[in-house]
Amino acid sequence: MNHDLEIARATQLQPIATIAAKLGIPEHALVPYGRYKAKVDFDFIAARATSKPGALVLVTGISPTPAGEGKTTTTIGLGDALNSLGTRTMICLREPSLGPCFGMKGGATGGGHAQVGPMDEINLHFTGDFHAITAANNLLAAMVDNHLYWGNPAGIDPRRISWRRAMDMNDRALRSIVTSLGGAANGSPREDGFDITVASEVMAVFCLATSLQDLQARLARIIVAARKGGGFVTARDIKADGAMAALLRDALMPNLVQTLAGSPALVHGGPFANIAHGCNSVMATKLGLSLADVVVTEAGFGADLGGEKFLDIKCRLAGLAPSCCVVVATVRALKMHGGVAKADLAREDVAAVSRGVVNLARHVENMQGYGLPVVVALNRFTGDTDAEIAAVRAGVAAEVVPCTHWADGAAGAAALAHAVKTRIAEGKAAFHTLYPDTMSLTGKIETIAKRIYRAGGIAIAEGASHKLAAWEKAGFGSMPVCIAKTQYSFSADPTKLGAPEGHTLPIRDVRLSAGAGFVVAIAGDIMTMPGLPKLPAAESIHLDDTGRIEGLF
Repeated sequence: MNHDLEIARATQLQPIATIAAKLGIPEHALVPYGRYKAKVDFDFIAARATSKPGALVLVTGISPTPAGEGKTTTTIGLGDALNSLGTRTMICLREPSLGPCFGMKGGATGGGHAQVGPMDEINLHFTGDFHAITAANNLLAAMVDNHLYWGNPAGIDPRRISWRRAMDMNDRALRSIVTSLGGAANGSPREDGFDITVASEVMAVFCLATSLQDLQARLARIIVAARKGGGFVTARDIKADGAMAALLRDALMPNLVQTLAGSPALVHGGPFANIAHGCNSVMATKLGLSLADVVVTEAGFGADLGGEKFLDIKCRLAGLAPSCCVVVATVRALKMHGGVAKADLAREDVAAVSRGVVNLARHVENMQGYGLPVVVALNRFTGDTDAEIAAVRAGVAAEVVPCTHWADGAAGAAALAHAVKTRIAEGKAAFHTLYPDTMSLTGKIETIAKRIYRAGGIAIAEGASHKLAAWEKAGFGSMPVCIAKTQYSFSADPTKLGAPEGHTLPIRDVRLSAGAGFVVAIAGDIMTMPGLPKLPAAESIHLDDTGRIEGLF
C-alpha cells in the first residue's frame, strides 16, 4: 500500500478536541466542522496574543520541476519529527485550491506517511473559506457595476475599473470577457475578466489581516477604479467593505486539523506564490507561535517566489522573524535542472546532479542573504545513489540532510529535526528584509530582480512605469512589491532551468493592492487565471460504489 489516499484511509484520525488539547486549546474554544476539523474562535486567539512566541521555521524549496520536490510533505514530516522528539510543534500550511486539485498539480496535503487529514475534505471544500473569499470578491464586483448602473455618484471612470471577478477554478475562457451585454437594463458593456480566487486581493487581505477589525479596514482600502477627475475609488466609497467582512467573519478563524501522526496543524488561507504572496494566514501563524515552541510553515513554490515574499511581505507586514530556513530538493529534480529528461531520471547521473545543483545553491545563498541559517532537506528516493547525494553536498554551502518521511513518517525526518533544533538553539539568525520601505517601487522590483533572480536589469512597460510613478505620488511608495513570475525558473522564461543570470526581467503590468498593502508586478507571460492541462486531474476523480472519493491525489 503506497498510494497517498490509501495510506490516509488506513489511518484512524483522532477527535479534533484531542488534537487541540495537545496544545492547550480547550474544547469550548473550538468551532467544530465534523469530527476531525475545527476552527479556533477569536476569544481564545485574543487571549493568547500576549504569550511568548515560539521559534518560526520557514520551509521553502528549489525551482519546482515535474520530478517533484515534496515541500509540503517535508513541512509535515519535520513537524511530526520535532513532536516525536518532545518539541511542542505546530505545523502551519495553506489551504489547497480547487484549481490545481482538478488541474495538473493535484492536492496539497502532503504525501505518504507525512500528510494532514482528512485529506479528501481538505483538498475539496474544507470549511468553506475559499467559497467565502470568492463570494466577498464577487460581491464587490457586483456592487461596482451596480454603482455604475444607479448613476455613479462616486464618479467612477468606466474605462478604468481595475477590480476583477474571481473563481477558485482554472478556466482560461474567463481571463478576458465582456460583461453587461443584452441591452441597457443590464448596464453598459465593458471589458472585464476573472482571476483565480487564490490570486485575488481579497485572498491576500484575508491572509495578512491580524483581526476582524484589521480585516474590515483592509477591505475598505481596496481600490476598485479611478475617478474621472483623478483619484481612486475604494470599496469603502461604494459601501461594500462591511458586507464583505460579514461574509469573511467565520472564515477568518484558523482551521485546526491533524497529521496522520497526530501532530496539530493549522491550515488556513492559500494565495499562489507565483501570482500572489504564497503564504498561509498571519492569524494562523501567530496563533501557532503563541501555542508551540516551534512553528513550521511553508511558503509556496521556490525560495525565489514564496520564500522571498514570505520574508519581504509577510514577515515585514506582520513583524515576524524566522529562526531557521529549510530548503527542500530532490536528486531527481536537480537532474532535471542539469538537463536530464523526466523519462531518464531513474539512471544514476552524477554529472547532471553537479550541473543542476547550482539551482539549489542559488536558493540557499539567497535565503542566507536574509540572515537566516539554512538546512537543506533532500527528499531521498530509493534510486538515489550515494555518489549523487555526495554531489549535492559538494555543491552547496549548507548542511544537507537526506530524508525519508514519505515512506517512514517522523522517523524519516528525525535527522532533519535535530539539525533544525540545533540551528534554533544556536540563535544565530539575524533576519532582515531585502530592501527598505523607503526605496522606490521601481527600485524594489530591480533589487529583487538583481539580488534574487540574478537578472542583469529590468524592462518595465511604459504604461506600468507611469502607474508606479502615479502610485508613489499618491502615497503608496512605501509598500513592498510582489512579483508574479513563472515558478520554473529564476528568469521569466520557464525553459531556463538551473541558475541563469544576466537576463532581463520584463514587467508588462503592475497592480495596486492597497488593501493587502503591496504592489503586484507581473513579469513575462504569467497568467492570473490558469488554464487546465490537456489531461486534467478532474478526469480521474470519481465516486466509488460506496460514495467514497477516488482519484484525488
